[in-house]
Amino acid sequence: MRQDVNSLKEHNARDVWHPMAHPADSIANPPDIIVEGQGVRIRDVDGHETVDAVGGLWNVNLGYSCDPVKQAITDQLNRLPFYSIFRGTSNDAVIELGAMLRDFFAPDGMARAFYTSGGSDSVEVSLRLARQYHKLRGEAGRTKFLSLKKGYHGTHTLGASVNGNANFRTQYEPLMPGCFHIPAPYTYRNPFNEADPARLAQLCLSALEDEIAFQGAETIAAFIMEPVLGAGGVIPPHESFMPGVRDICDRHGILLIADEVITAFGRTGSWSGSRHWGVRPDMMCTAKAITNGYFPFGAVMIGDRIAEVFEADTSGKGSIGSGYTYSGHPVGAAAAIACLRETERLQVKDNAAARGAQLWEGLQAIKDRHAVVGDVRGGHGLMCAVELVSDRDTRKPIDKKTIGRVHRVAYESGAMLRVSGNNIILSPPLVVTEADVAAILSALDAGLATAG
Repeated sequence: MRQDVNSLKEHNARDVWHPMAHPADSIANPPDIIVEGQGVRIRDVDGHETVDAVGGLWNVNLGYSCDPVKQAITDQLNRLPFYSIFRGTSNDAVIELGAMLRDFFAPDGMARAFYTSGGSDSVEVSLRLARQYHKLRGEAGRTKFLSLKKGYHGTHTLGASVNGNANFRTQYEPLMPGCFHIPAPYTYRNPFNEADPARLAQLCLSALEDEIAFQGAETIAAFIMEPVLGAGGVIPPHESFMPGVRDICDRHGILLIADEVITAFGRTGSWSGSRHWGVRPDMMCTAKAITNGYFPFGAVMIGDRIAEVFEADTSGKGSIGSGYTYSGHPVGAAAAIACLRETERLQVKDNAAARGAQLWEGLQAIKDRHAVVGDVRGGHGLMCAVELVSDRDTRKPIDKKTIGRVHRVAYESGAMLRVSGNNIILSPPLVVTEADVAAILSALDAGLATAG
């Protein structure tokens, strides 16, 4: 260990600000210090072991002991640890990966990859490319973006502008103009007071049509959405919703961008979230599980009709004005190649579907036992949320102190959970076993028992 335990605890949260946390809160309540990961379990500095029910951050799909990915990183570091593809050069790893990604996402209609350093980068690039696409086609007035309330699209300025959660917006406003939001198909809380998923989907689609009419279709570049909303509280739409969005976008000449940073590579029980709903988007944002979280890397996948417009351009305006020092990093590409091979070899989407069904069933039983559980969402692979309330009738969100206690006791009982607002989010690695899921449910049950 780099420092002794006492030194680590003394400096914890004092020298480093943590994402999505108030610095004072982190100092007052120092975060757990994780020092080891094996399989789907993590161990903290005191030797306490838990199942990682968060899967890193939706990304450690293959767990912490995926030797093929580790070996690929080591081999690439020994051979070519870095060379940029920013201008005039390439490397063998990114070329091989590009062909693999094209084949993997071919059923989604994807034809090209543009490499990034992570999910926020991927969202930013996709939005920029959407505007550029319309300009290349002579529709320079198409600059606006539509998205869903409760949606999450990273923390870059454009991504934050299309985010639909005030927690990621208000302290940084004004953000980019020209970004507008429609209600999410969130059955537990929506402005229509509609609990039927199919009817709610139609109401949200009508709201989309209304917003397009109000803004003017000729001013809108793209609609961006997560196939299943993740950080906003795991909100799966009705099966009619994303196909309905696709139809509306087609009729109005608007691009559909699928933010697949969480849902790609098997988490929903399908290889992509879009494929889960039978939809072909125009672009897909990927990252996270593309390297199993072992290296910062991402890719924007670009559909055929988008690629054709850029590649047919003779004006020079099709030149891509986005890029990063670490675009196409050879180590990241090598990690992604190994990860994709292992992901397909293990067919993790099938285990995600099976273990997701087990988790979903267990959460329904937990809801019956604990009045503090207002809603349980998921049912599509290994992504679920438990929304906690102080009163089921009023649906008043539970207080921060109580949900913090639930989280703490669950951790002590054997599972690392994620708290987001008044939601507990569960997104374990896609290689969890039946026993692992049972351990997660048992720990959550113990935590909820403390909530009254």
